[in-house]
Amino acid sequence: MASALIKSRIHSVLRSGGAFKRNFSSSVHHDEAREAAKWEKITYVGIVTCAILTIFNLSKGHPHYEEPPPYPYRHIRNKEFPWGNSDT
Repeated sequence: MASALIKSRIHSVLRSGGAFKRNFSSSVHHDEAREAAKWEKITYVGIVTCAILTIFNLSKGHPHYEEPPPYPYRHIRNKEFPWGNSDT
């Protein structure tokens, strides 16, 4: 049975000029183009959404807090800096 299929395939190839033709996948190209167009649109919407969110987040600024109280234990200096005293 397999040899009959191979012989019929060889005869059909020889009759068609030597090129294999896949008859069962004729509509695949249209599906691929539609799928690619869909993902291209999704990508553009995602880029625009990310740009809008970035602009919104960067335009808000950041909060400024009060200076912390000068706790004396935070500025303990046991030796001088090489460039001089920093108590200014």
